[in-house]
Amino acid sequence: MLIYFVAMGAQRVSTLEVRKRLGELLDRVALRKDQFVIERKGKALAALVPASELERLDLLARRYVLGVLERQRGGRLTQTQADRLADEAKHRTRKRRVGPRRARRR
Repeated sequence: MLIYFVAMGAQRVSTLEVRKRLGELLDRVALRKDQFVIERKGKALAALVPASELERLDLLARRYVLGVLERQRGGRLTQTQADRLADEAKHRTRKRRVGPRRARRR
């Protein structure tokens, strides 16, 4: 969801270009509210967006997820319940991504 909103009006820049022009790009983001998608080998890696835009997108995502959870649970959730569900989901996702740990060889 975040990538979709960011990429709609964003200019694409390479990682090399970001290294060369970081100050200028940051000024454009801060002052003109420009958005940039940073690419490496033609694939999107990250985005430079105004902090206010990131906060707005985060709030929208939280409201959307809260609405889904409330519909599933059949009623409004307290902040404590929502926080607990978010923590559980975060931990489950990390366990799936990381998988079992392997012993390091020295």
